[in-house]
Amino acid sequence: MGWLLVTLAAASEIIGVMGLKMFSQNKTLQNMLIFVGGFGVAFGLLYASFNFLQLSIAYAVWLGTGTAGAVLVNMLFFGESKNMGRIISLVIIVVGVTGLKAVS
Repeated sequence: MGWLLVTLAAASEIIGVMGLKMFSQNKTLQNMLIFVGGFGVAFGLLYASFNFLQLSIAYAVWLGTGTAGAVLVNMLFFGESKNMGRIISLVIIVVGVTGLKAVS
């Protein structure tokens, strides 16, 4: 159950990041609700995951997964740079998160 909560929290964080990007481009109530709601749900789900997982593991996996997802979304949908350095860094994040999950 803990890993499901962390996964949903990371997905919510990605939604929050998308809302932040959209709100920075077009300040509408809908974009603000996506931004605030995404991060609010993410923090709530992350907090709930602490009942099942160690804080350090849950937080690190959530942060890494959310960061990697946010970078991918921004590359694919918002035209951010897709240079080799960013892609290698993204792979390193995924390897680190996978390693943390494997040893917990």
